[in-house]
Amino acid sequence: MILVTGGMGFIGSHTVQALTDLGHSCVVTSHRTTRDLGDTVAIERVNVADRDEMVRLGERHEIGGIVHLADPALAHLADPHAGLVDLIADMRAGAEALFSVLDCAIAWDVGRVTVASTIGVYGGLPDLRGVSEELPLQMAAAGNVVVTSKKSAELVVSLVRERDVDAIAVRLPAVWGPRGRTESRFFAAPGLIHAAVNGEPPPTAYADDAIDMLYVKDCARAIALLQTAPRLAHPTYNVGSGRATSNAEVAAAIEHAVPGVDIQLEPGLSPHGAVAYLDTTRLETDTDFELQYDLDRAVADYVSWLRT
Repeated sequence: MILVTGGMGFIGSHTVQALTDLGHSCVVTSHRTTRDLGDTVAIERVNVADRDEMVRLGERHEIGGIVHLADPALAHLADPHAGLVDLIADMRAGAEALFSVLDCAIAWDVGRVTVASTIGVYGGLPDLRGVSEELPLQMAAAGNVVVTSKKSAELVVSLVRERDVDAIAVRLPAVWGPRGRTESRFFAAPGLIHAAVNGEPPPTAYADDAIDMLYVKDCARAIALLQTAPRLAHPTYNVGSGRATSNAEVAAAIEHAVPGVDIQLEPGLSPHGAVAYLDTTRLETDTDFELQYDLDRAVADYVSWLRT
């Protein structure tokens, strides 16, 4: 059985589905509810940062692997007025959750621990086009509590891996799709799609801004493949589409999926815009991962989901 922390969340719920599609049973942590979903998925009300609660979870289920997606460091991400005390509290909660997970992984002798990271760890590099896991990261805090927390988590993962714990970090790009945010601070696609479906004016977006966008169903399948691969050669994996998708491409796909919509974009790059995407060679080599959702299929699938 594979434990998915944060498995009721956006990426987590899709990852659970991907794991069960591969034939694995899962136990999912959630603050919101406690209920059994049968032989395939069990949902447990557990505070991941509470080691004692996690230990008791391991007494109720035979856990052979962990996908750690729960991230208390996200608590004040969208709050521009969050103070330093709040941000430090977020980082402390994120660290406690990670250490609790790793403590239990060692005690339970699990096969693998997969820990979520972000494309944001590459921030500060001069060129973000095709960034590889082999590039040295800038260790400055970058003013973002989530990025700082993820960099710290990756250091911890590297340390325990050197002590023969099979732990990996997965760096995720701009993930979007069903059950995701209606708008994002980091890329325009969710806001553009929701506006089109709801018949509202689109948010301001620049045509040439481009980022590695990965539909959540592909993201979840990649995570599931990494978690269950018999052997992995590296401690860190980029999980992405391997290309930058521009807002102009997103707008064209939306106009195709929602007839009658005309999305007007600002020309060029935004004042702080950039083109960023991940090199996914490691992922593809070690898992044979291939995208199942190109942009047109992903937008059409998301539009259909929103309408129903």
